[in-house]
Amino acid sequence: MRIGLILGDQLTHSLASLRVLDPTCDRILMAEVAAEASYVPHHPQKIALIFSAMRHFAAELRNQGWQVDYHEYDAQSSCSTLLSVVQSCATEFSASAIITTECGEYRLQHAISNAWQQQLGIPVECYIDDRFICSQAEFAQWAQGRKQLRMEYFYRDMRRKTGLLMQGDKPEGGDWNYDADNRKRWNGDPSLPDPIAFARDDIDKAVIKLVTEEFSHHLGNIDTFEWATTRQQALEALAHFVRFRLPYFGDYQDAMAKDQHQLFHSLLSPYINCGLLLPLEVCQAALKAYEDNHVPLNAAEGFIRQIIGWREYVRGIYWLNMPQYAHLNKLGNTRDLPRYYWDGDTKMACMSDAFKTTFDHAYAHHIQRLMVTGNFALIAGIKPEDVCDWYLAVYADAYDWVELPNTLGMVMHADGGYLGSKPYAASGNYIHKMSNYCSGCHYSVKTSIEHDSCPFNSLYWHFIQRHKEQFNGNPRMTMIYRSFEKMDSGKQQAILNRAEYLLSHIDEL
Repeated sequence: MRIGLILGDQLTHSLASLRVLDPTCDRILMAEVAAEASYVPHHPQKIALIFSAMRHFAAELRNQGWQVDYHEYDAQSSCSTLLSVVQSCATEFSASAIITTECGEYRLQHAISNAWQQQLGIPVECYIDDRFICSQAEFAQWAQGRKQLRMEYFYRDMRRKTGLLMQGDKPEGGDWNYDADNRKRWNGDPSLPDPIAFARDDIDKAVIKLVTEEFSHHLGNIDTFEWATTRQQALEALAHFVRFRLPYFGDYQDAMAKDQHQLFHSLLSPYINCGLLLPLEVCQAALKAYEDNHVPLNAAEGFIRQIIGWREYVRGIYWLNMPQYAHLNKLGNTRDLPRYYWDGDTKMACMSDAFKTTFDHAYAHHIQRLMVTGNFALIAGIKPEDVCDWYLAVYADAYDWVELPNTLGMVMHADGGYLGSKPYAASGNYIHKMSNYCSGCHYSVKTSIEHDSCPFNSLYWHFIQRHKEQFNGNPRMTMIYRSFEKMDSGKQQAILNRAEYLLSHIDEL
């Protein structure tokens, strides 16, 4: 008898290890363990989503005839780690082998692949996670011999591989990428659809009660929990997005608006990342909507690019470069994460809204993460490790393989440009252009050196100047340095002085 271990991000009935196992003689093991729930202070909604989705998935497996051993969370349990739960189950049933699918975190995968077999005393078989379009080996082969790994070229190969939005060997519409069409500011029109809502069953209620009792000290609000927790609900969320939001997703995917956490975004990433939805089926739903003339090409392409392009690309970067990638700090940042990342109390309107969205929904869309909270951390010189731990903790879709490259590489440029060719640093002008935050802010986005000037403005130039040696030779930043050089020397110094003051009073902003 073999034991099939299924993790919280593997809630897929077509999972590789499930295809190997036999329900007539093998057993399934699933476990909620303290070590995995608290190694960073995960948002209560993230924990509730995973626990509830796991319990629903276990119930579905039982209905299909599987023997499922489910270890529910117990803070007092002697089995506080995943290995200890596996050891207990293997001993109880005299298991001949452990069968699993490769997981999404180097820390755990390294232990499973290199230590578990010796520690358990039985074979541990780990199968390739073929829910992804590009395997680790395939990405490594693609990367071999390339001086730079650019997502755009990888994305084109994934389009060719899947056939999505392709006409033979040519891209649909003649262009590979319609990102230039996807930068409109949203000013209230078109109107936003009502969000989809899900009824809560006994499993949901029990999990929310558990999380409220055990994880109330973690940052985040559990009372606004709105996530799907079953595959059927996730499919309903997909259909709702395709019908009501995808038609406008392309135009407004970079827009931000106060008190509007969703706009036209899908909020499907938590379901894809935990396995309730498959990336290819989500892309195919968007493709069908385009083929049915329900959505424009820029919307379908922009959405599909996020999944088969960016999502697959950052996973490849992660497995190609771990574990050393996690410790990179090429900009030499040393500053601690400011207080308001934990309490949300700041006079910067854009930051305040992004924090409120994050704490209330365990979610913020990619521009809020990249160009607001991430941009501030970058230009303020925050330690990448602190920023990565925060992003991993507070977002429902954050798993190490996807969070780390996005945060350390794209947000913090701590890999020295390995993932992205230029740092995603910007002044307050970008935020003003793409949102309505600035109109009601304590700070003025139009000035740089006054006592109430937007902190992003002077911190941006301070960042550019203090890293001049690293960036001056970057052809994509030549115009930026020329702009600063054209300023009056007195203004230059005043901007840098304002930034120094802000950095020395960073917790007061």
